[in-house]
Amino acid sequence: MNEKLKKRIIMFYVGGIVNALLGLYVLIEGASFLPPDTARILVGVFLAFAVVDFYFPYALKRKWLAENAGRQAQGNDPVQRS
Repeated sequence: MNEKLKKRIIMFYVGGIVNALLGLYVLIEGASFLPPDTARILVGVFLAFAVVDFYFPYALKRKWLAENAGRQAQGNDPVQRS
């Protein structure tokens, strides 16, 4: 995997963690400063984005593996294995 793709995957994971933490914060503390309906909507939005942020790295890895499956079978493996 090239470095650009690795960096993108790491950033998706970081974004997912941040969104999950913000969702939990609003879930725990949101009732003190937001109306209940607004807090539930924000929790749903943050957690939905967290799910998306954790799904995208999986999809990117799967796509990269599918694109490079032919190269590995031919012996033109871009990843050096020992």
